[in-house]
Amino acid sequence: MIARRYLLPGKGEAFIFLVAGISLVAVMLGVAALVIVMSVMNGFRAELFDKIVGLNGHAVVQGIGGQIPDWRDMVKAARATPGVTSATPMIEQPLMTSYNGRVEAVLVRGMRVQDIRGNSTISTKVVMGSLASLAPGSGKIAIGSRLADSLGAQVGSEISLISPQGQTTPFGTVPRIVSYTVGAIFEIGVYDYDKAYVVMPIEDAQTLLLMGDNVGMIEVQTVDPDRVGPILAPLADKIGRRAVIADWRQMNAQLFEALAVERVAMFTVLSIIILVAVFNILSSLIMLVRAKTRDIAILRTMGATRVGLMRIFMVVGTTIGALGIVAGLILGFIFLYYRQGVVNFVQFVTGQNLWDPAIRFLTELPSKTDPVEIVVIALMALVFSFLATLYPAFKAASTDPVQVLRYE
Repeated sequence: MIARRYLLPGKGEAFIFLVAGISLVAVMLGVAALVIVMSVMNGFRAELFDKIVGLNGHAVVQGIGGQIPDWRDMVKAARATPGVTSATPMIEQPLMTSYNGRVEAVLVRGMRVQDIRGNSTISTKVVMGSLASLAPGSGKIAIGSRLADSLGAQVGSEISLISPQGQTTPFGTVPRIVSYTVGAIFEIGVYDYDKAYVVMPIEDAQTLLLMGDNVGMIEVQTVDPDRVGPILAPLADKIGRRAVIADWRQMNAQLFEALAVERVAMFTVLSIIILVAVFNILSSLIMLVRAKTRDIAILRTMGATRVGLMRIFMVVGTTIGALGIVAGLILGFIFLYYRQGVVNFVQFVTGQNLWDPAIRFLTELPSKTDPVEIVVIALMALVFSFLATLYPAFKAASTDPVQVLRYE
């Protein structure tokens, strides 16, 4: 009851109430900043992981020299390995493409038609055309949306793929130039993929690259991407020196390590904001104790214990922190829900492109809230708020009522 009374402004206490309100707002902003940043960082990693692994698998078996002649036996061996859910043969080769005088570097990927249509990362992201038009010998291909924009191509446009592996003449090797019709345009959401990928039936890719019946790699999916190394260890022993296995960590090690370091750094830096907010709670409680010195003395003469007085001011400070935490969580969730609208609004006001897909990899600001992290943030802020109440509460409890009443 006394703590609730002290939380409300009394006569001549407006300034103390203002400082307490500022403390609450500071805690709110600190908690909201941590929730927003950590959720965006988690979303960034999750989106990248889902799309990179969805397109490249948990691991790839790459043939020595870029080709796997006995790929059918290797696919059977991979599928028979415990923990492997799928093994998909494919061809991947960097080439050049041209259309209406525009030339772009591309990454041609050849896959079996059923694998193209069964890959959810591609099949669910088609924005124009249809993957059903892709068939061996049809001359139809699917390209990324950013590549289509760069070339100015649409569904039905004929683009040329330029391969350096062509016919040998007395004057050197003549590059192969083969025309294909755009049958579908997809937008995965990762800028580098949408800018470069050209997907075609594996038979057409073998013809284009003069590979015969060989493939370049086998994409492998497992039951647990975090245990991909131990799961594929038996397969590595079977294939010997005919091929090498590279998992998603090795292929994207620098990117995910940089994200992990940035995540820890951002959490540490933003935690300082909460620490600064807690100092506001400390200062407001010290002012409150000074203002309530006579009240404290009267309470002591009426029989209030030192522990009881400490509990009053601890409840006041912790309540300010708890209200700030709740308000911060609400503000953070609201911001995350409307995050893309906020980004668009800021871009409109400033005239600056804050989310360039060429730099950020993803086309939209992602978000993924981790309940464990939210609990840790709330507990950390609550503990900091509680610790800030200890010194003012101790000073209040150590007040000598005789000395105060003598001069008051």
